[in-house]
Amino acid sequence: MITRRALLAGAAATPILALAQRADAATTLPLTVVNHTYRYANNAIYLYVVGTDPATGNQVYVRADGTKVPVSLSLNGPDGFADLSIPLAGSGDTRVTLPWMAGRVYVSMGQKLKFKVVLDGNGRPALQHPAGWVKSDPGYNVLHDFMEFNFNGGGMFCNTTMVDMFSIPMELRLAGQSTQTSGTLVANGRDQIFAGIAARPNFKPLIVGDNLRVIAPGHGIDAGIFPANYLDSYINQVWSAYTSASVRVTASGVTYTGRVSGGQLVFDRGIRAFAKPSTRDVFYCNGALHSDGVSGPVAAILGAGFNRTTLLSHPNQPTTDRATFYLPAITNHYARVLHENTVSGRAYGYPYDDVADWSTYIQDLAPTSIRLRLTPFTATT
Repeated sequence: MITRRALLAGAAATPILALAQRADAATTLPLTVVNHTYRYANNAIYLYVVGTDPATGNQVYVRADGTKVPVSLSLNGPDGFADLSIPLAGSGDTRVTLPWMAGRVYVSMGQKLKFKVVLDGNGRPALQHPAGWVKSDPGYNVLHDFMEFNFNGGGMFCNTTMVDMFSIPMELRLAGQSTQTSGTLVANGRDQIFAGIAARPNFKPLIVGDNLRVIAPGHGIDAGIFPANYLDSYINQVWSAYTSASVRVTASGVTYTGRVSGGQLVFDRGIRAFAKPSTRDVFYCNGALHSDGVSGPVAAILGAGFNRTTLLSHPNQPTTDRATFYLPAITNHYARVLHENTVSGRAYGYPYDDVADWSTYIQDLAPTSIRLRLTPFTATT
């Protein structure tokens, strides 16, 4: 779990810096969970802290007392699922101690989530996480969401993510060398997100139930409820434009120049050639846009440019002015609506949304506390 592209195996992730461990680094961090939903009482909310132990590579979960426990098949109950829930305090705020680990904090409301311990390809116990975008998943009809984090000797690195879905409005406050807040929605932001998605015919089917959640368009393609060719016309225009002109991508102070040749976007300076991506590749920032080695930063900037639909209008990438993002009629309206309804304009709508610092990612190299606030569902409650 070193980059946003690999937080948890098979899951969306967090941009994490590979930092040297400090000799005086704290090995635990207090997490405070604040219920400001004004809709669900504490006794209807459940917390889950799951992830990977950096020392052993084992998948673990955290008990209410802060104990980090390796997962095992014995955790599965008679129904075949593991109850890893931590109930919120009877009243007021809930405090949990986070140990060093890389993972997620899930929250569910009204019902508990069902995790399942299975054996991975190497025969080691591993968790099957809830997948709110899969109808057959046991948590599909449960109101839930999650944030992502990596806490280690280098510090705390975390974000509120909407890469897979959006359901519960959350805010992170990380204190340490400074105090940072991330993920806060505007007043009535949750309702406005669902209204904004519902206003776009192709995106409306991504809403699950009565505004239970909205799933990302990549998952919509996989579920057969979103057109797999949605961005194809824009992608084709980009490929056509850069057949006779050059696109320039600047990453880490180095500018790479590319042009379409032989059906591929070919760059100089040792960057790999990129095949023309599909709509699914763009939404997942994978496939033709997968991140690898020296080419990874260029892939990320191209992926952001496609999602923000700025590649055609701006041959010099990345663009940093949010006013230039999502302007064409055919664009990633899922990400656009999320960004429009956060106080800072930052959201995590797809894996490369961290390009030009427009994601909810925050970090502190000497953290002292973290707060997860479950914010109001509506402005009137």
